[in-house]
Amino acid sequence: MRKHNGMRPQDIAILLKIVAIGNKHWNLMELSSTLYISISEVSESLNRSKLSKLISNSKKEVNLLNLLEFLEHGIKYVFPQSPGTLLRGIPTAHSHPVLSNYVVSEIPFVWPDPEGKILGLAIEPLYSNLTQAIKTDNTYYEMMALVDAIRVGKTRESEFSVKKLKHHFDASLHQLSTH
Repeated sequence: MRKHNGMRPQDIAILLKIVAIGNKHWNLMELSSTLYISISEVSESLNRSKLSKLISNSKKEVNLLNLLEFLEHGIKYVFPQSPGTLLRGIPTAHSHPVLSNYVVSEIPFVWPDPEGKILGLAIEPLYSNLTQAIKTDNTYYEMMALVDAIRVGKTRESEFSVKKLKHHFDASLHQLSTH
């Protein structure tokens, strides 16, 4: 195992994908193919997450309380983001449907994507292939957009996003306890 040099942005994306999968069995190859991240990088990421106590020693169960605490209090400092240039993309943060009715904003935030239909300010995704990965998993897309709302939002948006993420995490815990 390589030396731990701190978390990387894709580590959060990988952990949230595991949460989105819920109680279904998964393996490295599945994570790799659905996230468009190499198997070796997924493996290294899980090792970093294990050292950071964000995943169990078996690397199969996300430590949801630790992850939620990190997302609520740390992600905006560790992986900060500011809106960039105006371009086409996929809605994120307050522009995602889960938040768009709660937060009123004139200018949408988007992840840059050539297939995007919305014109908005660019938010750099946590990893380069995120826009491909979210297109086949609405739960994952919602969680990643909520994380962006924490990264770039004001206090109200962040607090609302943490509550919505907690709801996803509680649903994941319930699935695990019933199987």
